[in-house]
Amino acid sequence: MKQSHQHLAPTAPAQLLSLYGLKWNPFGSGVPVEGLYCSPRLEAFIRRAEVYLREGGFAMLTGVPGQGKSWALRIVDDRLSRLRDVVVRSIDHPQSGVSDFYRELGDLFDVALAPRNRWGGFKAIRDKWKTYVESTLIRPVLVIDEAQEMTTAVLNEIRILSSTDYDSHTLLFVILAGDARLKNKLKEEDLLPLKSRIRTHMELDPATPSELSDVLRHLISAAGNAQLMTPAVVTALAEHAGGNYRTLTGMANELLMTAAERDARQIDEKLFFEVFALSPEQPPAQKAKRR
Repeated sequence: MKQSHQHLAPTAPAQLLSLYGLKWNPFGSGVPVEGLYCSPRLEAFIRRAEVYLREGGFAMLTGVPGQGKSWALRIVDDRLSRLRDVVVRSIDHPQSGVSDFYRELGDLFDVALAPRNRWGGFKAIRDKWKTYVESTLIRPVLVIDEAQEMTTAVLNEIRILSSTDYDSHTLLFVILAGDARLKNKLKEEDLLPLKSRIRTHMELDPATPSELSDVLRHLISAAGNAQLMTPAVVTALAEHAGGNYRTLTGMANELLMTAAERDARQIDEKLFFEVFALSPEQPPAQKAKRR
């Protein structure tokens, strides 16, 4: 006897995936990196980063919340980590002061540091990176999310650490990511030397409906069910998400959960307008934001 999914709860992920033939929830936070959408602009940014990491310096990703920065960083980290002779590490606590920053660097790069000896820490980290570059040809890459939270002192420590011999010998490639506050922070006089070392910068602007449609189609196809949504629903979600990736996946996830509760075999436009309590002619942007 066929099991009924009429009362399937959103907290039953295994049943939900089975119901729709999905390998993972395409709209959840746990999408594996291979399931994420890499836009042509992000692809170009990664290609430039691959070139510049051999020369050292800085790259930057900025954008308002919800524009896909976390997705982009996961893709960038994965792609650079796959390169031969590249080691990628990421900072977990950008709010640290200089001493704690060195402690975290020591942990990331397996360097024993004396807590109160900043000069010793500076020298030990640089020696480790020089060994990477000169002896093993390995290029270290440091990824820092929420970089707008970093102090000016720490950002300048990174700049000084990243090169030697009067900037003629680079030891480290750094990717800074953050919101608009990061761009404003780098306008400070004390940080202009760092700003001048940014080799490539990608601004994550609000996405167009066409771009959001591409994202949705990619997500559901990569998850294993390209027919999960009708084309009309893909278009409606893309037009109603306000250019925001997070809003897009949030709305899509709510549709998926509701469809599972109703044992619907596909997410169609009728369900879309019911869930968001809209008529086909009603602009839904504000309604979507309230949800």
